[in-house]
Amino acid sequence: MNSGSSIATESAIATADVIQVEQLDYFFGKGDLRKQVLFGINLAIASGEIVILTGPSGSGKTTLLSLMGGLRSPQSGSLCMLGTELVGAAKTVAVEARRSCGYIFQAHNLHSSLTAQENVMMGLEVHGTHSRSERRDRALEMLSLVGLGERTQYYPEDLSGGQKQRVAIARALVSHPKIVLADEPTAALDKKSGRDVVEIMQRLAKEQGCTILMVTHDNRILDTADRIIYMEDGRLINSPEPVAIAPIVKSF
Repeated sequence: MNSGSSIATESAIATADVIQVEQLDYFFGKGDLRKQVLFGINLAIASGEIVILTGPSGSGKTTLLSLMGGLRSPQSGSLCMLGTELVGAAKTVAVEARRSCGYIFQAHNLHSSLTAQENVMMGLEVHGTHSRSERRDRALEMLSLVGLGERTQYYPEDLSGGQKQRVAIARALVSHPKIVLADEPTAALDKKSGRDVVEIMQRLAKEQGCTILMVTHDNRILDTADRIIYMEDGRLINSPEPVAIAPIVKSF
């Protein structure tokens, strides 16, 4: 293969869609209580993109995120994560999908009985491919990268809200996932702390070459995204009043 073909192939891989959703519907409940909460979702997110999904509470954003992460089973349409179809997939396939994603939750979901280091190590334990010493070393390295190198042995109760979210970011990214799914990661933080954690996510995602899809109501961080998607009443829509955002220049 000549060098031109090789470059073209690498470029195609780098820009491929890592999330592909087509005509995705989702229902809660059964029988007379069955309620549709997602309607014909069509969405494609390319490798390396930082995308924000926003819209009113109850519009289906978290439901869509949980389907992408394999936390719920998609019922109809098509949902491909890293080329793997999750609609109708076996449970083992859903488990593998979860392992390909890093999660950052609004409430950070840290284990109160574990230190920051031990919480981050848990991000590697599900993979079962690293020794304890390797998990420890990688956890310490990641905590240093998020600015908590001196707080590795602190328990969650001894950390601020922003520091807890930094631990959650370290846990999500320690396995170098291809995709990071973040659900309201700045909701409980003040302006500065929220901005700090998002910028850390940006920087580390850029260094690791992963894609971020972030659900948020926080208008203060909309300018951190490459693209903003709006959801209302279970449907992706064009914003009736587009947010004016200056061209984004990222520095890491």
